Amino acid sequence: MQKLFARPKDILKYGIAAILIVIPLYPKFPFLKIPGTYVSVRIEDFLIFALALLFFVFFFKELPQLLKNRMESSILVFILIGFVSLLSAILVTKTVTPSIAVLHWLRRIEYFVPMGIGILYFKRYGTRDLEFFLKVLMITVAVSFVYGFGQMHYSWPVIITQNNEYAKGIALRWVAGSQLNSTFAGHYDLATFLVFSLPIFISLFFVVKGLWSRISLAVVTLSGLWLLANTASRISIVSYLLAAVISLLLLKKYRAIILTLAVSLMVFSLTGSVIDRYSQVVTVYYQRIVSKFKVKAADTVGLPQRRENINSQPTPAPVFEDRSTSIRLNVEWPRALRAFRKNPLLGTGYSSITLATDNDFLRLLGEVGILGFLTFILIFSNIFNLAKRIISKLALLKGVELAFVVSFIGGLIGIFVNALFIDIFEASKFAIIFFLITGLFVSQVRSKLYE
Repeated sequence: MQKLFARPKDILKYGIAAILIVIPLYPKFPFLKIPGTYVSVRIEDFLIFALALLFFVFFFKELPQLLKNRMESSILVFILIGFVSLLSAILVTKTVTPSIAVLHWLRRIEYFVPMGIGILYFKRYGTRDLEFFLKVLMITVAVSFVYGFGQMHYSWPVIITQNNEYAKGIALRWVAGSQLNSTFAGHYDLATFLVFSLPIFISLFFVVKGLWSRISLAVVTLSGLWLLANTASRISIVSYLLAAVISLLLLKKYRAIILTLAVSLMVFSLTGSVIDRYSQVVTVYYQRIVSKFKVKAADTVGLPQRRENINSQPTPAPVFEDRSTSIRLNVEWPRALRAFRKNPLLGTGYSSITLATDNDFLRLLGEVGILGFLTFILIFSNIFNLAKRIISKLALLKGVELAFVVSFIGGLIGIFVNALFIDIFEASKFAIIFFLITGLFVSQVRSKLYE
């Protein structure tokens, strides 16, 4: 054990591995309850804080150089705008509870810390440990599958944070017909995590040569597809298919696209809840179209009417709704837009939109205004710019590095589609893992572009 942690590199390496394991797999049990809210300090917060201190100590001299990059400086500006928005919400619009708003702002900082960790680690030590980190990610998905299977078939506990009561760490049980969340705090969180991670495993499968490696990747991929199907998240399934196709296109594995789509659709078709939810959407919109057509047809036909019926009211056409879509259009999105109109420049502060928005971009506009929204987009425009530049130089990459880069690009596009319908950057289990892997990607690409 002493040898294992004899060098700072070993401590940092296994610290990153701990993030990849603990964050997705450890349930959201509250450690320190914050009075007046269901926001809690959890074990994962201490893990991130400890690693942040370690990296601060080991990389202190490199931090000023890091902030000279456009992407890192835009993150700093985003955090500062969030702080100004926080002050505005407390002192001007009075739309937040100060203690809760501060915690939400600190949570956003916490999400970006792993990104800096990933960048600094690869910058100093190179990308030799990339394969190790991806193997850890495979283990995480495999354990998530086992636990999800246990929830469905053996009544293993379900821990979610969807409301004040559940967030206390109450153990629930999976009910037939409900969405699966495995070790995550909600099924959308799990689904988005899989949208991002599955393209990595698929790309690796078509790149690596070893038989046992490919078998392991196939098993983990199928396990992840089963999980994704049982989350019953329609937009996530679409986003995953898009991400996988883009990844394989960049790899120039055109035949692999057909195989991947065939296997994926086969797994999804075996899950009745997925088929039912898509059928529901088709039925709703078909009935809407038919209903409108019937109304118009009735209006255009001038049939003679009996005099006593002239003042009678027409029978209203039945209204068919898809619950998820209806809530977004009629409740969640308008709520975010009202917050934006209250203070377009700085928004109404973090935590002011207390419930789900199911659109991360509208939530940004509502909580941190135009300034926060544009700065957030600037962060990702820099990431997409790196992606664009490395696409033209994919010949510099081989094997695991190539698979990782192309799958990250595909996964990034997939989660941006998800962000239009889910608050993915508010979900700590996903956001922390996403920004950590983003940091690894950024550092790897920079090393190839500037070496």
